[in-house]
Amino acid sequence: MAATASPDTKQSPPFRRTPTGAGAEPGIDPRDHDAAEHYAHFKEECVIDIIDYSSEHVEFRRLGNEEAIQVMRAPVPNDGGKQRVRWINIGGIDWGVLSAVALRYNLHSLALEDVLHEQGHNLTKADYYPAHLFLRVLCHTLEPEGAEHDENVSEFPLSPTNSHSGDLSQAEKADAGRTKHSEEARTRKGMPHRHVEGQIEVSLGRRFTGLSGFRKAARQERIMHIHALTKGDRVNVKHEPMFIFLTPDGTVISLRPTPSLDFTAPISERLRQNNSVLRESEDASLLLEGILDLVVDKILEVMDEYQDKIHNLEHNILLRSSMSTVRSLHILSGDLIMNKRTLEPIRTMIYGLRRYDEDRCAALSTNRVFFGDDTGGGAGGPTGDSKDDNGKGYLSYKTKVYLADVQDHMDFVLTSLDMFAGISENLINYGFNVCCWRRLTLATIIFLPLTLLTGYFGMNFKPFPAADNHSDLLFWEIALPVMAVLVPIFMWSDIVKLVHYLNKRMTIREIGKVPESNHCAASIRG
Repeated sequence: MAATASPDTKQSPPFRRTPTGAGAEPGIDPRDHDAAEHYAHFKEECVIDIIDYSSEHVEFRRLGNEEAIQVMRAPVPNDGGKQRVRWINIGGIDWGVLSAVALRYNLHSLALEDVLHEQGHNLTKADYYPAHLFLRVLCHTLEPEGAEHDENVSEFPLSPTNSHSGDLSQAEKADAGRTKHSEEARTRKGMPHRHVEGQIEVSLGRRFTGLSGFRKAARQERIMHIHALTKGDRVNVKHEPMFIFLTPDGTVISLRPTPSLDFTAPISERLRQNNSVLRESEDASLLLEGILDLVVDKILEVMDEYQDKIHNLEHNILLRSSMSTVRSLHILSGDLIMNKRTLEPIRTMIYGLRRYDEDRCAALSTNRVFFGDDTGGGAGGPTGDSKDDNGKGYLSYKTKVYLADVQDHMDFVLTSLDMFAGISENLINYGFNVCCWRRLTLATIIFLPLTLLTGYFGMNFKPFPAADNHSDLLFWEIALPVMAVLVPIFMWSDIVKLVHYLNKRMTIREIGKVPESNHCAASIRG
């Protein structure tokens, strides 16, 4: 029997959870006043494109924060039932813009939490919600040599990347910023202050929570030291997440933390072409596929750079092995392993979209309870008719066909990573063995005659005419000719390798001169 509370028993005040921290309520509801207070410090001037297109026309609009918020709050226009796709492309994260979009398109609270709470170990994934499909994709792009990494971009923990050090970690600064806004709210409500150390203004890039202990000051300092030690030996790859929402009404929302839309510029250019597949299909899921295809194409560029790097190191190892080349191979091999950790989930996600899209939507249609109505887990109420109500998925059949090509590219990327890792490991073993044994062999050959003669002249017995009647000059008169004979004999293979090395250098120079001579001859004929 359940115990009943007596009338005299004082009930404790309801426990008020904080939005972040261990044991906190999952998800972020933009309708909650506390959430607005805690995340109001996410302020940034975003770059926002709203593109409405069909097979017949396309409309581009570049908006600022306030204009975008007004568009999201405006009533939905009646287009007469015409098929239309809307792409909301957002560069930068601002709480006002994000909350307005979430309320307009009923974005789930867990998806918003993934956008705002980057803990450094979040990889690519796909989540199915009744109101939309949510994708988080970790983009890989090349950076020019010597470029500074953007500290506003979250880095996965196993990749030592450059970030500016400070007295506090990113998680500590984010927590301090949220605490500061909480204290301001307590002041407005007449509540007592809590002692807070390190109340600071928080930049948008400081979005890590302290749940995992990632980005503590000591670890951040070690990452910077590693990056400085490996500078010039690795491929500069920038990792930045992209968040994509696909709604049943034909709307695609893409969001990147960087306030720039240069990454998605090729997709916008394709939409300007009347005969493009995106325009002719009038399929929002095909636009999502185009974004994923762009992400994978950027990864292929990274793989080409790794291939060039390995070819150069292989050339140096085969031409003349050195420990500096072995060191570069070791660093590159570690990067390949870490990149495989971030690229494998992309292939898994693409396979899941092709194989289980309809199954997951069917599972959603069996239980239409939307968490936002009962537990505050969503940004709004349940949607009306959606694709998964009829047993269909978020992705069309045509989209799945094109996704097969994207999956093939990812298979090629991962097999290339395995091949590069194998080649690097073999070159490391070869270079290490050659360098170590060459030095040991050279030392042994040089000192072997000296050791033999030292043992002979060091014998302690009498009489010993060779030592009694001569000075130490006799030792060198014997040792130097013996060394002059034995060293070439034992190092004959190394001498042959030196000759081959010089021949290779001459051959490489001649190959480099041939195209120039041919070009000159062609210009003379012209």
